[in-house]
Amino acid sequence: MTGAPGPTPLVVGVIGPGRAGLGLALALARAGHDLRLYGRRAKPVPAPLTLTTGPADAAPPWIAAVAVLILAVPDDAISPLAGILARGRSIRADQVVLHLSGLLGHEALAALLPCGAALGSLHPLQTLIEPEVAPDHLRGAWAAVEGMPRAVTMATRLAQDVGLRAFPLRAEDKPRYHAGAVFASNYFVVVEALAQELLQSAGLEAADAWRALAPLVRGTFDNLQRDGPRGALTGPVARGDAETVARHLAALGPEVRELYRRLGEAALDVMGSGRLDAAAVTRVKQALATAPRPVPPPVRRS
Repeated sequence: MTGAPGPTPLVVGVIGPGRAGLGLALALARAGHDLRLYGRRAKPVPAPLTLTTGPADAAPPWIAAVAVLILAVPDDAISPLAGILARGRSIRADQVVLHLSGLLGHEALAALLPCGAALGSLHPLQTLIEPEVAPDHLRGAWAAVEGMPRAVTMATRLAQDVGLRAFPLRAEDKPRYHAGAVFASNYFVVVEALAQELLQSAGLEAADAWRALAPLVRGTFDNLQRDGPRGALTGPVARGDAETVARHLAALGPEVRELYRRLGEAALDVMGSGRLDAAAVTRVKQALATAPRPVPPPVRRS
């Protein structure tokens, strides 16, 4: 079950019925809150949600009824939408306005400062692709909350109601925080795609390449959960196997080779001191920095 809502269920409005907006709205509804949803075009939404539609340059007709308004729109649409709400005098001082950006702080809502509402942000540190399963995916995940004190208090309550673990973040720290999330999720996927392409180039079909890699990825993730990044790191850099590193570099194209170099250097940093002796570290660094030697052709047996 989701976390129990606070003493009194809230009327919560969400502008933006995309994947994140729908997923969070559904989780909040299942936690006992009264949800209002607004978008530009009609579309199916999961029960018990209902969708009100209207123009993008107008406030939802239900906006006066909500205690909390969540702007679930792309980052570059947050400030323009705040401006629309400000010009329409749609927001009262007793309301809380939050956005869901992982990058931006409450300064993105600056147009609403004169109205006196509490402004902030709530960013679930979780992927929200299928709204119907979002309530389950949010439970146990973490969420960054930021903004004015009353907004942080409200964002924390909403996060806890859907089973998220809220933690405070300063606005100026959000770009580094969000970049970390991108490395952990988005670029992880990119690295797996590169791995799949390399196996394909070695002769496997695309589907077989991913089927072959999937158990390795699952095993690595299990190690990460148990031991953390430093303890889970294996492979030629962790072993100090400079010759293998050199042969890898020789077999790769220029762009992937440079990425391999950078990640190899980062792997040395992750390992820290003490895992390899100084001579082994030097050999690996030299292998990563040296122009690759041609790979000798395989020996063919008659």
